[in-house]
Amino acid sequence: MDSAPGSDQRYVPDTVRTAVKILIVGHFAVGKTTFVGTLSEIRPLRTEETMTQASELTDDLAGSPDKSTTTVAMDFGRLTLSEQLVLYLFGAPGQKRFTTLWKDMLNGALGALVLADTRRLDQSFDIMGLLEEHGMPYAVAVNQFDDAPLFPVAEIREALDLLPETPLVTCDARNTASSTEALISLVEYLQTRTSQEH
Repeated sequence: MDSAPGSDQRYVPDTVRTAVKILIVGHFAVGKTTFVGTLSEIRPLRTEETMTQASELTDDLAGSPDKSTTTVAMDFGRLTLSEQLVLYLFGAPGQKRFTTLWKDMLNGALGALVLADTRRLDQSFDIMGLLEEHGMPYAVAVNQFDDAPLFPVAEIREALDLLPETPLVTCDARNTASSTEALISLVEYLQTRTSQEH
């Protein structure tokens, strides 16, 4: 691999033959911006804006009382996996009012990684439902917040009503190795699906 997360490589190597678009989705304040920033080998594009009183009635700050900014369009990062393969990471805003925007982001995406929070698992259903409605394969990564309760993976799988083949992992969006493992779970799942279809 010619670069590593956090390096300042601006251009994709000439050897890259395949570029894959991956969505990083999840409800509001689940860690999508952090996840993309942790893995991106380039300085990530962020569209963070300061939250105002206008969003008080619509943005649930439970679990993130200190949150003062929110993504209003997308986060964008890049991760070169090999000399031939690069991933483009698109982090979608989590609030329902941005649903139309990230429906557009589904175009051309190979799959999605859904970030979830054990304190607010119910907020993942709308996100997963939208992906299923559009036939977008996905994996789920439970972002382990410091003050969030821990549950066995089997219990989380049951609570989210996931299909047996849907990957479910835990991660810390602040940690490169942990976030990489979550992304690998999605990529391996997508490769398996592709090989089964051929």
